[in-house]
Amino acid sequence: MDIAELREKIDSIDEELCALVEKRMNVAAEIAEYKKENGIPVYDPRRERQKLADIAEKADPELRRYMTVLYSLIFEISRSRQQSIVTEDPPIVTEIADAIENTPKLFPETAAVACQGVEGAYSGIACDKMFKTPSIVYFKNFDGVFSAVSKGLCRYGVLPLENTVAGSVKKVYDLMISNDFRIVRSTDVRIEHCLLAPRGVSLSDIKEVFSHEQAISQCSEFLRSLGDGVTVTRCSNTAAAAEEVASSGRRDAAAIASFACSEIYGLDCLSRGIEDSDNNHTKFVTISKSLEIYPGADRTSLMMVLPHKPGSLYKALSRFYALGINLLKLESRPIPGRDFEFSFYFDLETSVYSDEFVKLMRELYDCSEQFKYLGSYSEVR
Repeated sequence: MDIAELREKIDSIDEELCALVEKRMNVAAEIAEYKKENGIPVYDPRRERQKLADIAEKADPELRRYMTVLYSLIFEISRSRQQSIVTEDPPIVTEIADAIENTPKLFPETAAVACQGVEGAYSGIACDKMFKTPSIVYFKNFDGVFSAVSKGLCRYGVLPLENTVAGSVKKVYDLMISNDFRIVRSTDVRIEHCLLAPRGVSLSDIKEVFSHEQAISQCSEFLRSLGDGVTVTRCSNTAAAAEEVASSGRRDAAAIASFACSEIYGLDCLSRGIEDSDNNHTKFVTISKSLEIYPGADRTSLMMVLPHKPGSLYKALSRFYALGINLLKLESRPIPGRDFEFSFYFDLETSVYSDEFVKLMRELYDCSEQFKYLGSYSEVR
């Protein structure tokens, strides 16, 4: 028998499988209606364990593991179908629908926007990409940005989330847990670091370099090339480092910052493009106190605390797979005050208008201990 004949056999079996799976799902829907009428929970762990044990016993020993995995997935899909029938929409589904209807059709061109740092900071560059004419108010730290948005001092805030070289900005992720806000837009900024020094200072004069810890880690190879005699000092922001060097009067200090800072603070650029990788980008987001969902939103961010027991993360991830939704990012962060327990941050790619998105919101809300919808938005290129 050649491969064409074998494939014909596979096709014939697949037709039978499709019909049987469809039949099984229809019966599962009937069971869901019965459970709904009689107040019975969708998830019956004892029944699922018994079924998996029976299937494993009946299966060929060589295929037992595969059959167990297959039926575990079938149970997840079946439970998802039942959950959509039994469960009423959680409040977040209505909140999202209201936001879609009530948000203006155009993103505002100008607004008061809180950014961390000082003039010339990368957050300001990101802000200029997301707004045409923003009124930027700078704050010393990320807490100040969240506070400004929370208190209504600024309508929006711009924050960095992750860098392709240095990874996630952990402080921002930690602040997400304790602050109430929504993401309404994102952008990607190409990071080009420069070594800036006062006019007339040469590279051989430098004894101390100031910058933010992320920029320092992104320029580690260049800093090593300066030799052991050069001290590296951390600052709150790259632009703040440039401002400090410019005002210090020192002739042996330099800062790692954007090229724009050289013009703003009257510094010479001793070396440009000193980052370790050419593929150095940072994702920035715009946050708002209120939920705003603008047309074209195709990215969503969520935070969840899952039950502290085996399989909790798998059950959440299986929802994405079952609904065909692409997961762009998964980040875990320790929960303050809880030993070895974590919150999970998800970025996913799907239209906010799709049926799959609504189904996902229903199902994730039910399978988590805490569920925080951060917003749906589009990315500015």
